[in-house]
Amino acid sequence: MKTLSETAFAAAERYLELHARLVDRLRFEHAFLGAPGELVRNAVAAYQNLDGGFGHAIEPDLRGSGSQPQGAEIALWMVDGIAAPDEPMLLRVCDWLQAHSTEDGGVPWVLPSVLDDERAPWWQPQGEKPPAALNPTAPIAGLLHAHGVDHPWLGPATEFCWKAIGEIGEIQAYDAMCILNFLERVPDRERAESEFQRLRASLRTAAAIDPDAPGHVHSPIDLAPAPGTMARRLFSDDEIDLHLDRAVEAQNDDGGWAPNFAMWTPAVVHEWGGFLTLARLRTLKAYGRIEQ
Repeated sequence: MKTLSETAFAAAERYLELHARLVDRLRFEHAFLGAPGELVRNAVAAYQNLDGGFGHAIEPDLRGSGSQPQGAEIALWMVDGIAAPDEPMLLRVCDWLQAHSTEDGGVPWVLPSVLDDERAPWWQPQGEKPPAALNPTAPIAGLLHAHGVDHPWLGPATEFCWKAIGEIGEIQAYDAMCILNFLERVPDRERAESEFQRLRASLRTAAAIDPDAPGHVHSPIDLAPAPGTMARRLFSDDEIDLHLDRAVEAQNDDGGWAPNFAMWTPAVVHEWGGFLTLARLRTLKAYGRIEQ
């Protein structure tokens, strides 16, 4: 079993200090150094627009200032476990989500307004009135449930997710993570477990079990970033251990972990690097793979 040494951890901390965005440096300090969560909350709030949505490259590949559903998801991940249920930031983004939902109750993958902003080439809307999508409605709804938020948007969005999950066919990696993040947190635990059992074979195949699989793939520890997650049951101990070993090995000489997807502009290299380095450190910590 491979662990991240104290020297390697210090290198990761230095990488974040040199290259990561302020918000990710503060998230690291909160997660590992005991810094107050209020600092993270304040940094995330700087990405919130007056309309309640989130933009300004909080999702690094969406460079524009305009609010997008994916920006809301990233913001909610950043304040997960920090913001209170009545946090005004959360209630304002719920108002924004409600204003941009379809009749089905969910939000699209990306809004047509993205065409006015600088963005990665894959961020293309599905027409002038794009349909709602599990990505990102499901993780947004799940995170709001986890926060205990009470807002009129959440009920219809939850029902949209149940319906979409019930009708889904082949499951790709991003949809798998969205579904799992919803099932992990939605209050109806009996229904969540039933859907997990029904879909578990498809959810498992969404991960690249081979640690040498090329391209933009997602590993078992991407789906199950902590031992207590629902997705952990999809994989054997040996599979998880193998991918944790590879995660330790994959640290770069500069101390960070690099994305396995296209870097379409130099600006995003370290923005994603900081975000993903923190995510990898949190996973290694959750599985007891960081030397103390």
